[in-house]
Amino acid sequence: IPKTCTAGVCSFQGSWRSRGSSAGERALQYTVGQKIHGFTVKEVTAVPDLFLTSVKLSHDATGAQYLHAARDDSNNLFSVQFRTTPMDSTGVTHILEHTVLCGSQRFPCRDPFFKMLNRSLSTFMNAFTAITRCTRSPPRMPKTSRTFCLTSIGCEKDMLFFFRQEGWRLEHKTPTDPSSRLMFKGVVFNEMKGEFSDNERLYAQRLQNKLLPDHTYAVVSGGEPLAIPDLTWEQLKHFHATHYHPSNARFFTYGDLPLEQHLQQIEEEALSKFERTEPNTAVPSQTHWDKPRVDHVTCRPDALAPDPMKQNTLCMSYLLGDITDTFETFTLSLLSSLMISGPNSPFYKALIEPEIGSDFSSSVGFDGSTRQASFTIGLQGMAEADTETVKHIIAQSIDDIIATGFEEEQIEALLHKIEIQMKHQSTSFGLALASYIASCWNHDGDPVQLLKISENVSRFRQCLKENPRYLQDKVQHYFKDNTHRLTLTMSPDERFLEKQAEAEEQKLQQKIQNLSDADHKDIYEKGLQLLAVQSTTQDASCLPALKVSDIEPIIPYTPVQLGTAGGVPVQCCEQPTNGMVYFRAMCNLNSLPEDLKIYVPLFCIYNIHYIPTPNQTKLDYRQQAQRIELKTGGMSVSPQIIPDTDDLDLYEQGIILSSSCLDRNLPDMFQLWSDIFNSPHFDDEQHLRVLVMMSSQELSNGISYSGHMYAMTRAARTLVPTADLQETFGGMDQVKFMKSIAEMTDLTSVLRKLPWIKRHLLNPENMRCAVNATPQKMSDAAGEVERFMGNIAANRKERKPVRPTVVESVRSSSCIIFCTTLQQHSGLIDLECVRTVPFSHADYASLCILARMMTAKFLHGEIREKGGAYGGGARMGGGGLFSFYSYRDPNSTQTLSAFRGGVEWARAGKFTQQDINEAKLSVFSAVDAPVAPSDKGLGCFLNGITDELKQRYRERLFAVTDKNLIDVAGRYLGVGQQTCGVAILGPENESIRKDPSWVVK
Repeated sequence: IPKTCTAGVCSFQGSWRSRGSSAGERALQYTVGQKIHGFTVKEVTAVPDLFLTSVKLSHDATGAQYLHAARDDSNNLFSVQFRTTPMDSTGVTHILEHTVLCGSQRFPCRDPFFKMLNRSLSTFMNAFTAITRCTRSPPRMPKTSRTFCLTSIGCEKDMLFFFRQEGWRLEHKTPTDPSSRLMFKGVVFNEMKGEFSDNERLYAQRLQNKLLPDHTYAVVSGGEPLAIPDLTWEQLKHFHATHYHPSNARFFTYGDLPLEQHLQQIEEEALSKFERTEPNTAVPSQTHWDKPRVDHVTCRPDALAPDPMKQNTLCMSYLLGDITDTFETFTLSLLSSLMISGPNSPFYKALIEPEIGSDFSSSVGFDGSTRQASFTIGLQGMAEADTETVKHIIAQSIDDIIATGFEEEQIEALLHKIEIQMKHQSTSFGLALASYIASCWNHDGDPVQLLKISENVSRFRQCLKENPRYLQDKVQHYFKDNTHRLTLTMSPDERFLEKQAEAEEQKLQQKIQNLSDADHKDIYEKGLQLLAVQSTTQDASCLPALKVSDIEPIIPYTPVQLGTAGGVPVQCCEQPTNGMVYFRAMCNLNSLPEDLKIYVPLFCIYNIHYIPTPNQTKLDYRQQAQRIELKTGGMSVSPQIIPDTDDLDLYEQGIILSSSCLDRNLPDMFQLWSDIFNSPHFDDEQHLRVLVMMSSQELSNGISYSGHMYAMTRAARTLVPTADLQETFGGMDQVKFMKSIAEMTDLTSVLRKLPWIKRHLLNPENMRCAVNATPQKMSDAAGEVERFMGNIAANRKERKPVRPTVVESVRSSSCIIFCTTLQQHSGLIDLECVRTVPFSHADYASLCILARMMTAKFLHGEIREKGGAYGGGARMGGGGLFSFYSYRDPNSTQTLSAFRGGVEWARAGKFTQQDINEAKLSVFSAVDAPVAPSDKGLGCFLNGITDELKQRYRERLFAVTDKNLIDVAGRYLGVGQQTCGVAILGPENESIRKDPSWVVK
């Protein structure tokens, strides 16, 4: 969620259950006007589309709103959100969100929120500040856990420390050295510097500020980096007092949890301590402009742009209606999809296919997160000279839509997609529901009305029936005749980063110039005090905690049936999939020549776009997309690397085919796959170029979102062969390769390689399949798989048998370190990877526990609290790599020292049995995370991890002792013991460049 609504959420872990139990029926027993523990029931509504019953309540004393969605799902959720409307860019809502989670009157210990991650089996616990102008705290927890209210601010002295830690502070670079230079520090300060280093996020923020300039949307709720140091402690306290109050709160619970018990707990432990206030937090409507506006912003140049000469962005953004009009919002959301989604959409045809830009801007589409919705259309990766051309194309496309409308098949494909979304069962349904209703509810709309999807679809169909020009009239009103339109352009400025650095230094010097000698002394002493607080071990006994003995000792068994179809292995898993069928196929690529492997991701992107019709005439990518949308829930092809469970130097490489469909469309889905295998077309250079440009742009943009994953892959590539191949398929090597393809003027040579890859990959000799469906539909699904294999068998080529795994000797050394410099990252990303043991090894469980314990008990404090990084820790991967990481980190070398310090901390046994128990709870929360019916048995199919292997691993987790942890820390992670790789991804660093032990790329 973009930054500006504030919330906390917790998900309660549990197993998925069919809708045979009676949570919804129990909820229907409540009556309007009924009094329950200080709450009054306002409305009870059955929502059959989503198999739930909603119960609306209001707290009598404070006016707090409460919505419960009763559903037979034990992956429960609790959330509370506050409408927060800042009027400046100091980041007060964002910093407050961080600060209140650092302690409270009831839980007076540092960072109870983070500590609870290791004391419960929650599957999700987080808080966010989002653009809906609310703050939300949503945890998901098992029904055996409890709900905790952590929003009551604690001891003022302690909270002041945390304000300085989480928000901003002036402090010496080395807190213990008063002669070191003063600088800005703070977790949120560094986080927002990272946010504003990304061009697309910067553009999206400015677009919103300028489209809605009259009130709270004109400011940066997450915090403008140079405005954050203007926030005072008194301002933060005042904002807390006026916004973090039950009268401004909306509580949401979901699942099969006991409602009355939770209402009683919330009343007794929180709400009974408050009286009603009249919070002035509503967001007024934006005044409608009488004429369109034009504006411009600048950004940093992107060294990885597909075309270095085309780095401009242009969008037109239109202000639409109030999001509390739920049906109008539903209609406009559908209209947006029809205009921009997929190759059949008019704006795709008009803007993407002519290759004017590399892709749509990431801001494109319908945005219902603000009080009034908006629609944005435009391009990134375009030339400045094409500005007027793009404006004309957008205007002409709107005229064309008004004149011709949309094809009926396009509309039906979109409504089919909605039907699929309602049928598909996700383990994070409650979390998705909380996010879905947040904006509308936050602005006093009816959240229950949003959930009546079938009712909205029926009304939409009726509107189309009564007025065939219904959608065209909407386009005329909201786009053609709309004077509240902003055209915002963005262009690179070679001095952008330099100007940012100069502005920060100027702000710093302004602060320093106003300091007296007493202020300097005070800063030094407060720095030491904060360091002392951060270094003090906290007593967390005030926090509730589950016991390891509360965890089920035996995993639930997932039955699968193994068979064959046309000689191809098939795994069938009968599950309550709610009228859906899920299909996967793994196609091995072990026989593929090495020089073709880097083309595999491109092959996957291109291959799904061209399929012949059943009568073998070529079907272009537009028609193909229409067939897929009308008959399936999506079809995808992606690279897959599967490490062996017994040997780090063994692995399987291939591509995974995935699709789903409604029961009634089962034959159509397999016909589509048959057509892909039998007669793919690799001859459309123009469309390949479009796909390459879009992919290259997406990869470039993704670095700032997932930089730590890129760094992790780079650091590990010399340690195990799976990581080396992952670098080829999805690391920086792939980013640079796709950029080189985007720069080619002739793609004929690339097209010629794709059929060769197809011969190796789309071959039934190299396949195995899996199907998840209901027991009633499994026979039909198995029959379709059999026919599918028969259809493609005629094209089977004789080949040598393919090995299920590939053996490669690891290219190891004691330590390989290198740094990749990227201008766009103001915060560094540190990674250190160590080669350890595979999944089946007896020490694997100990390393998993060690990683969680080291993260919670040592690295979090060193990297985030003291170092100011947004995040950091350790993790043990299934491929046998133990990784240390940090991101948005201003102190790379200090963090590398923290990694080593964490190892020495563990080797010295500086932890307690409670620390071990908490780490076990944290690991089990992931191990026992709910699995959707569509994914049951998938671990066995892909990785060969059977229930027996899972049970053995489980027993080893229970058995881990302090001696085990000390042993593995020394044996695998100790200096001189490990085979490791180290990587830093970030801007140029002079000290690293001068260090001969680093390889800088």
